[in-house]
Amino acid sequence: MRAHLARVDAVLVQAVIAAALSFAHLHDLASAAGQDGWKAWAYPVSVDLLLVAAWRRLRSGRDRAAGWCWFLVALTASLGANIATAGLLDLDDVPDWLRILVAGWPALAFLGGTLLAHTTETPAEPAAEQSTGPEIAEPAPAPSVPAASELPASSTAAVPAALVEHARKIATAHQERTGTPIDTPTLRARLGVPAPLAEQIAAQLT
Repeated sequence: MRAHLARVDAVLVQAVIAAALSFAHLHDLASAAGQDGWKAWAYPVSVDLLLVAAWRRLRSGRDRAAGWCWFLVALTASLGANIATAGLLDLDDVPDWLRILVAGWPALAFLGGTLLAHTTETPAEPAAEQSTGPEIAEPAPAPSVPAASELPASSTAAVPAALVEHARKIATAHQERTGTPIDTPTLRARLGVPAPLAEQIAAQLT
């Protein structure tokens, strides 16, 4: 545990030192390019905020190309200031192109931060459902049974042929299972039909 804390403390100290040095270099470069007072201090804040926004986009996993693009832009600005203030650039005579870059940085940083913070994620289309096994054919429904009020006068011709055929299969299965012919009450219960209709069907089965 103590060794872990030591590693964490070392990393934090290193991060604070690097951030402070980079912050100071950006301030010095902005000041040398003609940005005085609070404006010179705003430049390093702008660069660091753009780095954080780009890093958050990379961590989120959304639109990683944009995240990497703006992360490299902010990293280039930070590294460029560090290198420029390391003695390679005369801060008393800053070239015009560098003054132009420093002056245009706020607009560029605002554009990058806005795109990183407010780009909406396109919702993914739901995946098509995949079959987990062979399809099982559903049994065919039993023939529709007319209501008692819809039946005409008692007549064997009024019984639908499909219903008679369905009753015949039930009767055959009953006789094979029990060894006795099916009676009218049992047939009526199996078919779920009114008593008069069951009697008509039973008459056609004999």
